[in-house]
Amino acid sequence: MRPISLASGVVPEFGALETVQAAAAGGFDAVGLWVEPGEWTAATTRDVRAELAASGLPLLDVEVIWLKPDSSMDDHRRVIDIGAELGAANVLCVSSDPDHGRTAARLAELCRYAEGSGMRVALEFGVFTQVKDLAQAMAVLDAVAHPLRALLIDPIHVDRSGSSIEAIARVDPALLPYAQFCDASGVRPDPADFAAVIEDAIDLREQCGEGALPLHALYDALPPAIPLSIELRSKALREAFDHPALRAKAVADATRAWLATYATA
Repeated sequence: MRPISLASGVVPEFGALETVQAAAAGGFDAVGLWVEPGEWTAATTRDVRAELAASGLPLLDVEVIWLKPDSSMDDHRRVIDIGAELGAANVLCVSSDPDHGRTAARLAELCRYAEGSGMRVALEFGVFTQVKDLAQAMAVLDAVAHPLRALLIDPIHVDRSGSSIEAIARVDPALLPYAQFCDASGVRPDPADFAAVIEDAIDLREQCGEGALPLHALYDALPPAIPLSIELRSKALREAFDHPALRAKAVADATRAWLATYATA
């Protein structure tokens, strides 16, 4: 069974310490953390590092580097610095820059900056960004042409963008150090309705096996044994479980139940 990691989006109203504690209490194998570079302090790093050590959980990723035409590369580099200090394996990036050439150039700069950190720089595509589908993401990554570049797959964005699972299966496995996982309704929001797209992504995800996404096919298309970051942003779960540890346990239990059923199918 693949290792599973608690994505920070499962517990978005809680800080980094609470996220690590929730992942440990919920029974996850790893954890991901949201980093706001302007708010993160040396004390935060010290406390989170101690919590990670006490939990024994590896840090799968930090997020998010959000590339925008006017975003600060200093802020983006700071996210990498924080991730490196904490031992993160990946940093998650998205782009709202319509200039794909500039996106590629900045990603390449971040990859060079991450050299020696042990981190991969993972680009996530989605219809809510300017890198909207798998084909666009692969074109950007081909232009980056740095060994630390990576591709991050999320089932809801695969489905909503109309990207092909067969094409994902043909991606070089070296570009896929990990993937996100969740389920969702088969009803796709209108891509032109930005508010509906965002609501779908941050409020309406479902537990694995409870929605209509082709998770079995996607699971088979991914490289074997890579960890899955369970990116289950759900208003229903937030309302049902106001304690982060209880919410994390509900997500871990449901994910492992789906994985176990799938493994014996």
